[in-house]
Amino acid sequence: MSDPFVVVGGDAAGLSAASKCLRTDPDREVVVFEKGEWVSYAHCGTPYFVKGEVDRLSDLLSLSPEAAEERGIDLRRGHEVRAVDTDAKTVTVAADGATFEQPYGDLLVATGAHAVSEPIEGATLDGVFTLHGLDHAAAIRAYLTPPEEFDVDALGGGDALDPAVVERYGAMTPPETVAVVGAGYVGVEMVEAFDAWDLDVHLFQRSERPVPGFGEAVGDAVTEHLRESGVTLHLGEEVSRLDGDGGHVGRVVCESGSELAVDAALVGIGIEPNTDLLDGTPVEIGDSGAVVTDAYGRTSVENVYAAGDVAEMPHMVTEDPTWDPLGLPANRAGRAIGATVGGDSTPVGSVAGTAMVKAFDLECGRTGILDHERAREAGFDPVSETITAGSRSGYYPGAAETTVTLVADRDSGLLLGGSIVGTDRAAVRIDTVATALGGEMTVAELERQDLGYAPPFSPVWDPVLVAAKVLNGSLP
Repeated sequence: MSDPFVVVGGDAAGLSAASKCLRTDPDREVVVFEKGEWVSYAHCGTPYFVKGEVDRLSDLLSLSPEAAEERGIDLRRGHEVRAVDTDAKTVTVAADGATFEQPYGDLLVATGAHAVSEPIEGATLDGVFTLHGLDHAAAIRAYLTPPEEFDVDALGGGDALDPAVVERYGAMTPPETVAVVGAGYVGVEMVEAFDAWDLDVHLFQRSERPVPGFGEAVGDAVTEHLRESGVTLHLGEEVSRLDGDGGHVGRVVCESGSELAVDAALVGIGIEPNTDLLDGTPVEIGDSGAVVTDAYGRTSVENVYAAGDVAEMPHMVTEDPTWDPLGLPANRAGRAIGATVGGDSTPVGSVAGTAMVKAFDLECGRTGILDHERAREAGFDPVSETITAGSRSGYYPGAAETTVTLVADRDSGLLLGGSIVGTDRAAVRIDTVATALGGEMTVAELERQDLGYAPPFSPVWDPVLVAAKVLNGSLP
């Protein structure tokens, strides 16, 4: 065992790779270094833990440290990899106040990403949070809980949770007014979470619509629904700083000069890949800031792989390198790399940016290319149509309006992307569009798909088929 597979990062991509490698090659030595205490957890579930729909942090764990070790993985928490020497094929690891060199035969960098708050000033004030990890979620929920009801053990973090920050927030008087800065996935989901605690919720977004990556139709629907749900929207407002007295946030200040008094703030303006570990190495970094990889997750350096939120992947429509930091691509790429390292060469696949988000009762989905300018940059002549159709047969109870937008290339009829919004099982319908993208279908071919029909589930013409039919009629 002189040829270990070393994995840096113990979350989705890292532990998927480690597990698959050992299933493919049970005799391979696999070492996973994780600088924190949490491993293999559901980032996307954290807003629902804050809301209270998920009771305990442990409910968000996919693979416990004990289960990882039972699989034969040498999992070392509290071990930070600080440097990579691609010539010597070693990594420098810090743990327990000391450092040591770990050799590798193959190396996977699965260091993920981190939440950003720049250029907003004041993000380090008490009462200001980002949400990118279970410790963040625990601190927010602690702050929302009345001190007389707070119990750190009830959070379910066990020995992985650092109690110091959480207990400090658990002793504070809960906030009454909260500002959410950024109306992307995290922002919209956290608006709902804060509303469940009866806070006065204000959402700030510098563009004119929330969830901008989902297109105009979805953005307009989310705007209306959030207002109906009691959220105060500040659209077209860019937050410049967060001010406070005594070290605690007290107000939001916008570029326009407008101000709002608050007791708490959640900054959800994006994330950046954790590539610092590779500084000084010949591993190539792409225009996105993430690691460049090939079809098998290999970097520009032999025997070094990258996967998850730290790595680029090819786009399904354009085939260009793209950064798509979501759960499924991370798990899928990690699993594929584990198989490859174990001796079974497996491509990581491509991504289409398929995503879903829930805004109270409204379900939103998107995939592929929606933006016409981006489509033109990729060499297409985009055409789009937006339709509204029923989610079930009109006479069946529960039917609701479902709005679908599809985008295609004018000359070839090739499907480029789509979005969907509605209240009745709307989001999951985006999977039909994503599958059509994966099959390189034209709009006409999508229109001819034999989708299921029964009154409780769908009308004869599913909303996706209606959209394909209308768009196909607009093509030459």
